Amino acid sequence: MTHNTPLSPRPLRHLSEIHRRVMTAAQLKSHGVATAEMNEQCRPGGPWQQFLPGVLLLHPGPPTAEERLHAALMYASRERAPGVPAQPNAGEEHAAPAYPEVMITGLAALTLHGFSATPPLTALDTIDVLVPRMRRLRSAGCARILRTAALPTPRQVTGIPVAPVPRALADAVAELTDASAVRRLLTEAVRGGHCEPASVVRELNQAKLLGRPHVVDAVDSLLAEGRAIAEDRLYAMVHEHGLPDPVWNVDLRLPGGPHLGGLDAYWPEQAVAVELDTRAPRQEEDALWSEYARKRETLERLGITVVHITPKKLRDGTEQQAAVVRTALMAAADRDPAAYVVVLPR
Repeated sequence: MTHNTPLSPRPLRHLSEIHRRVMTAAQLKSHGVATAEMNEQCRPGGPWQQFLPGVLLLHPGPPTAEERLHAALMYASRERAPGVPAQPNAGEEHAAPAYPEVMITGLAALTLHGFSATPPLTALDTIDVLVPRMRRLRSAGCARILRTAALPTPRQVTGIPVAPVPRALADAVAELTDASAVRRLLTEAVRGGHCEPASVVRELNQAKLLGRPHVVDAVDSLLAEGRAIAEDRLYAMVHEHGLPDPVWNVDLRLPGGPHLGGLDAYWPEQAVAVELDTRAPRQEEDALWSEYARKRETLERLGITVVHITPKKLRDGTEQQAAVVRTALMAAADRDPAAYVVVLPR
């Protein structure tokens, strides 16, 4: 038998091209290849090679980047799904995933998501694979096993299950000590539109990484970057959708009284305010929301309508958010006049 010879009389047409080049020992056995035959094919100088424990490359020479990814996934999932990975047929939108309960994360995942600040897949010594915490599996070869109590829902990138960007970032940052590298990754995540700062900081917090000084510095830069982008989107929304010009970035105070809080946009004649939720706290979300809620309740008791907008809503639903603000402005004529407040630049 050579590496070009069919493994058995059983047809392999249902396998994708990659799964004809990378297979587990269990898959080969299911196609009639005995252990002795595998050992013979994997002898030094032979046509096959054992790349990871229980995972074989059915050709000589170094693996491609795609083969390394699939080999790592096969290694991580082989105990749970020893059969041939399911391959969706054309038109099957709900086909079973090829690799249940495992996914690529860390730097490799970010590269698959299209990050330019990460190395190419061929330059990575290790491929991080996320698995459930209870899996009994050790890192081996290029496959580094990371465990989690709650697996996120993976994204499919060229047929590969990949952790969402915030989780992949947290797993990558956990291994980095270079502050500039961490800052580049977090900045690209926001500038590139991959995710919002709040979701990144939430994952970093859950991974207990916010106690590292170089991570905290990068997070501060990330939050500033996220606010600047959200403010630009808010300006664009007002102008592109024909809303009247507000006063920007102001503080409100009662005459001779206390400070009421800062606002990103305010229409004094209509007593309508817009507040951007761009903070990503290191405390629980409920604590942060209570701060916004207290300010909103205080202002609304004074007759001021507060429209609360998140950066994600601005990014994904600008037209809808403009309609919300326009409705609030139009409704001002039907409301009782608001209390007089002092408007100061922030």
